Amino acid sequence: MADWNVISALATAGGTLVLAGASFASIRSADRAALSADRAALSAERALQASLRPLLIGSRLEAPQQKLIWQDGHRAHLPGSAGYLRLTEGNLYLAASIRNIGPGLGVIHGWRFAPPETYQNVAHPDPAEFRRQSRDLYIAPGDTGFWHAAIRDPEDPDHQALVEPVKNGERVNIDLLYGDAEGGQRTISRFSLIRVDREQEDRWICQMVRHWNVDRPDPR
Repeated sequence: MADWNVISALATAGGTLVLAGASFASIRSADRAALSADRAALSAERALQASLRPLLIGSRLEAPQQKLIWQDGHRAHLPGSAGYLRLTEGNLYLAASIRNIGPGLGVIHGWRFAPPETYQNVAHPDPAEFRRQSRDLYIAPGDTGFWHAAIRDPEDPDHQALVEPVKNGERVNIDLLYGDAEGGQRTISRFSLIRVDREQEDRWICQMVRHWNVDRPDPR
């Protein structure tokens, strides 16, 4: 005769196994859905960041001339693709015509006088080393703008380091620290200011040399 206790136990075990299998399949399906949602959110976040990201380079030769005015009243006209280095009455004035080729608004945070090893494979400078801009400088996407600064203290180490290269028409490297309109995606771009003609102290060009990402992996 059939042992109904055994049959009942086997039936219960079978039902439990079926329920366990269904639960496992449901959990896996939920995990896959959550993973897909996370990937979609990450893709959307990356797309948003890319749409806000600026990238600064030297402007084109045909870019419009820009009129610059420093806080102390010093003035200059900056043609397309030009740099500007001038020592006047002990004050050192610097500027560059630059272009934003990225899709997002560029906000320049600061600058630093860069060492001469322009083409060496070195890590990006520490953002804490940069001088803060005394005024906000914005460059719209796809547009031309400018960077300018001044060093008026002859005892400033950078003033002393820059005087001779400016007088002798030597290459001067400037690092710019900038980011997007939200204050993120910080980037450091190195520009070289090169005198075109040593006989004409006003003729400098601005050449972009290298980019470093601060808040995300480097491009190389």
